[in-house]
Amino acid sequence: MPGGPVVFEEKDGVGFVTLNRPEAGNRVNADVAAELRRIAAEVGYGSTVKVVVLSGIGFFSLGADPEARAAMAGPAEVFDRLAAASALAEIGQPTIAAISGDALGQGLELALACDFRIASQTARLGLNQVEQGELPWDGGTQRLPRLVGRARALDMILTGRVLSAEEAVQAGLIHRAVPPEALDETVRGLALDLAAKAPVALRYAKEAVLSGLDLTLSQGLRLEADLYFLIHTTRDRTEGITAFREKRKPRFEGR
Repeated sequence: MPGGPVVFEEKDGVGFVTLNRPEAGNRVNADVAAELRRIAAEVGYGSTVKVVVLSGIGFFSLGADPEARAAMAGPAEVFDRLAAASALAEIGQPTIAAISGDALGQGLELALACDFRIASQTARLGLNQVEQGELPWDGGTQRLPRLVGRARALDMILTGRVLSAEEAVQAGLIHRAVPPEALDETVRGLALDLAAKAPVALRYAKEAVLSGLDLTLSQGLRLEADLYFLIHTTRDRTEGITAFREKRKPRFEGR
């Protein structure tokens, strides 16, 4: 695929973000991280993008680029210049990681920052940083246990064990594993299905779930109620009601 280290294309309301360093296993260097942060910022609330798909050519990503890290002054510079998962996690639209090949180390941390993870049956997934004398640092120690529970997260992180796609499904790490030849179609189908829904409702529902995880139950219920009342002030909600009464498909505008 021609282009830079990360390629962005918008089609039918879906923003396709593709890691484009196949010769380096799509490892994250400063250019990749900067592009991911830039794209994450640009597909924000003023964008026509309704869903974001993150994928890689060949591999998903084998993690941080060791050569890039070796050229940096120390861990502070590595974190400042290579971290990208938090930027992906801040995207308001639904995000899908299409894992066509191995997602290891920081590569898996990027996938963990997405809302959906669909993988090829041949993919392998793991946080293997302990084998290199360090620990996950781009959100892995925090996002993984929230997905799979403390026991499984400790097992994966402390042993560096790499899971097959089937094991990852059973652990709750990925939503689905499909044959390699069906991955693109499966991801595209999910993305288009989400893109056809009310963008504001998708954003608010995502916010309610993700922000609610850091709140008490009573606080989370209040957040849910606030967002419920707020969405009734939107044009999309009016359009949904009108379309139902007129027995037609709604034409949502994201307002």
